Amino acid sequence: MFELGFFSPGKSKNRYLGIWYKKSAETVVWVANRNNPIIEPHGVLTICNDGSLVILNKTEGIIWSSNISRRMENPVAQLLDTGNLVVRNNFSMNTSESYVWQSFDYPSDTLLPGMELGWDLKTGLERHLTSWRSADDPSPGEYTFRLDISILPQLSLYRRSVKLSRRGPWNGVNFMSNPSDPNFSFDPILEDNQDEIYYMYESYNNPTVMLLKLNHSGKMQRLIWKERSSEWKVEFSKPAEDSCEYYMKCGANTVCSINKTPICKCLKGFKPKSQYNGTWPTTCVTNSALDCKSEDRFVNLSGIELPDLLKVSLNKSMNLKDCEAECLRSCSCRAYANSNVTGGGSGCLMCESQCTLASLYQERGKKKLLLAVVIVVSLMVLLPAFYFLCYRRRKLQKKEGTKKSEDMLLFDTSMTMRTGANELCDGDSVEAMER
Repeated sequence: MFELGFFSPGKSKNRYLGIWYKKSAETVVWVANRNNPIIEPHGVLTICNDGSLVILNKTEGIIWSSNISRRMENPVAQLLDTGNLVVRNNFSMNTSESYVWQSFDYPSDTLLPGMELGWDLKTGLERHLTSWRSADDPSPGEYTFRLDISILPQLSLYRRSVKLSRRGPWNGVNFMSNPSDPNFSFDPILEDNQDEIYYMYESYNNPTVMLLKLNHSGKMQRLIWKERSSEWKVEFSKPAEDSCEYYMKCGANTVCSINKTPICKCLKGFKPKSQYNGTWPTTCVTNSALDCKSEDRFVNLSGIELPDLLKVSLNKSMNLKDCEAECLRSCSCRAYANSNVTGGGSGCLMCESQCTLASLYQERGKKKLLLAVVIVVSLMVLLPAFYFLCYRRRKLQKKEGTKKSEDMLLFDTSMTMRTGANELCDGDSVEAMER
C-alpha cells in the first residue's frame, strides 16, 4: 500500500524523506525532515546501532534523527501496510507495544485509518496535524488540527493560536458536528483512559483507501480513492467559505443558518445592540432578564450543538432528571444536557457562565442543514442572557458490507434552556432546524 523514499515536492528541488501511497506517489502522507531538507541530490537513510533512524547528507552530516531514547541491541526498521514506519527489536513480537519509535507518533498533515490524534498522558506527547507551508514546501505551515481535551474532547482547527472552527464535543458516539461520510464508510473512535486520550477512525470496508488531510490552505479534507478512475474523490472540505462552520461567524446570541438570507439572526428573545448596521458579526442582547425565581422553567431546543466548553461543570454520574433539579437550584446555571447520549443518555453538563455555541450539522438523506448558534456573555452584563447546551444522538446500524439507507436520520439533538415565566420562545419550544 505504501512506499518509503526520498522525494522533491512540486517544483522544489529540495529532497525529503517521506511515505506515500504506492497507487498515488504524489499523495505524501508523512515527511521526516520537514524543517531541514537535503539541498543536494544525495541522501542516505540508515539505522544506527542504538536503533535511531538518521538521514545523512553527502558529507554524512545528520539532517534528521528519530532520537530513540533507549538503546536497542538488534534494531530493525519496518514500513507497515498501515503506512506506519516503526523501529523495533528484531527478536520481539511485531506489536504496537514492541515499537520503540513509530512515525504515527509524529504526524505531518495527514491522519490515516488507525492513526491516533490526541495525547499520551504518561509522556505528555501530543499527536496533531500541521499543514504544509505550500504545495512545494512541506515545512510546518500556519494551520493545526488537534484534539482539545478540556472538560470533554473536541476537535479544533487553528490558524496559529486563533481557533477557526470546532467539531464536538464527543457525546459518546461521535463528535457532534463531525461531518459523516454519506457512504457511511468510516467508524469514529475515541479512547479516553488514565494513560491516553485520542481520536481515530477505521474503515467499515477494509479495502477502502481513505485519508483525512489538512491542506496548506487550512481546509480539512476527507479523501477516498476511486479505483476505477485511479483518482481521489473529495468527500468533504471544511470549513466551507461563507458558511456557518467558522468559529464565531455571527456573534453573540445569534443563530446562523446557511440556507437563510441573511444567514445570521438574533435568537428569539434577543435583539441587535443599538446602532446595528446590518453587518455581522454583531452582539444580540436579551429583551428581558431571568430573575431566578421559582417560576423559572426550561425550554427544550432541538437541533442545536453542545457549546464550546469554556465554563461548564461536568458530573458523569448524574442523570438528566437530577441534572435539571441541580440546575434549577443554582441561579448561575442557564442550561443543562447529557454529556453522553449512549444507553438512553447519562452524565450532567451545566453551563454556568461563558458559553460559546458553534456549529451544527444535521443530515437527512442528501439534504443537509447547517446551523450555528454563538453565545458569548460578557462578565459586565448584570442580567445574563440565555445559554445553551445540547446532546446529539446518532442512530446508525453498522452492518458490514451493507449500504445504509439514505433516509436514515443520523442525529437527534436537543438541549434544555432556562427561561423566565414571562419569556418563552415559540410557545415553549424552539426548532433550530427546518422540518
